Amino acid sequence: MTFKTIDDMPDLAGKTVLVRADLNVPMVHGAVGDATRLAMAVPTIAALADRGAKVLVLSHFGRPAGFDLDETLAPSAAALANVLGRPVRFIADCIGPIAQAGVAAMAAGDVAVLENTRFHAGEEANDPAFVAALAELGDFYVNDAFSAAHRAHASTEGLAHVLPAFAGRAMQAELKALDAALGNPEHPVAAVVGGAKVSSKLDVLTHLVDKVDHLMIGGGMANTFLAARGIDVGKSLCEHDLAPTVLAILARADAAGCTVHLPYDVVVAREFAAHAPHRTCNVHEVAADEMILDLGEAAVEALADALKTCRTLVWNGPLGAFELPPFDAGTVSLARIAAALTTSGGLVSVAGGGDTVAALNHAGVADDFSYVSAAGGAFLEWMEGKPLPGVVALERGTA
Repeated sequence: MTFKTIDDMPDLAGKTVLVRADLNVPMVHGAVGDATRLAMAVPTIAALADRGAKVLVLSHFGRPAGFDLDETLAPSAAALANVLGRPVRFIADCIGPIAQAGVAAMAAGDVAVLENTRFHAGEEANDPAFVAALAELGDFYVNDAFSAAHRAHASTEGLAHVLPAFAGRAMQAELKALDAALGNPEHPVAAVVGGAKVSSKLDVLTHLVDKVDHLMIGGGMANTFLAARGIDVGKSLCEHDLAPTVLAILARADAAGCTVHLPYDVVVAREFAAHAPHRTCNVHEVAADEMILDLGEAAVEALADALKTCRTLVWNGPLGAFELPPFDAGTVSLARIAAALTTSGGLVSVAGGGDTVAALNHAGVADDFSYVSAAGGAFLEWMEGKPLPGVVALERGTA
């Protein structure tokens, strides 16, 4: 994976840099509810401004149908100023006379957020005319939004073909971590894949069995695998119609020398609710009116034993209904073991996906993993082995 970073940029004094960040943050009553993604953009923006560049931040927000001020980036600009610790202007369009006038009023080292790129249809269409209108505003392009890199849009992919293109600090860190996890990992490699449905991660599972040494399956997905092997999972969440697909994945894993780990003891309950009456049993002892909501202690211990033999871990999805105590125990236990192995220097651990980040934060170990990605769709497509347009465009920029 070869790409230029902001360290490769020439003298920026008096130059204007278009930075594609991800300001698509959750809002609560008109204010930013979680500034994590804003904070991730700070190192790049600060570094460029400190080098005397005018920094123009591009981002989408929501899914507006044309100009919709309910989807404005103005609140995100104000919140960015708080985390950046310096003034941030807001420019009420991202192309045309308003944008041009706003940029002309900026001085070297100033930072501005341009209005939502999706207010223009040319953004998602990757329209060359819209790309050109964006490019008119700047001298260089920096992509710092891995979370949007799976989209071939004007601000995520098109600009890299018409301006000198570089990876920002957050993008650089993400690509380095992902390369260490699956690109060129140190073996043995383990993958933890959880979540509700196999159908949402078929491509992930198919790709991983050829890449990893241990595939650890949890969540509702594990129920589908157990059922495909003829085990009665009661009224557990299960995609029974996917049995042939699951058996094909298991056969592919066997041919690739990948060990698939499924639970042999589970925590079951008769209702899906926090603190519902529950018991731990062998997977062959699940009653018809019970549902599997977590892995049992023995299953977690077996996964931990396998993980202790590994050098690399990639994690996507919880092992059980972690949002409902006590059915978070399996996820929390294995996450803490992975964190301990990481902090001791024995494991490179990379995790991603919204539920995964929430689960690791819940376990109190997100900061102890080697890297935790805030990306959702882009992280999943990377796990599927798909090329990400925003990344491919950066790589081409080195040719």
